[in-house]
Amino acid sequence: MPDLDGDLRFDVFGRRFLLRRDAGRWQAFALGNDGKRRPADFVVPDEVEASELEQYLYDVFHESATPSNGDVRRIRG
Repeated sequence: MPDLDGDLRFDVFGRRFLLRRDAGRWQAFALGNDGKRRPADFVVPDEVEASELEQYLYDVFHESATPSNGDVRRIRG
């Protein structure tokens, strides 16, 4: 599956992130409850494909899992 240009949003164990692929490079932003975003405190390697993002985020943040927030999922909007 080819990488997509544009914004992809994820719920990562209860935290929301926006990932944007621009000119072959990933940019990661943390999304606040107020709708504002700020640079995230992690880096996604450029070679990670869009189809691999959920697994990558799971691997990076798995220690943040709780019984009520135990998964990573792509979200819309």
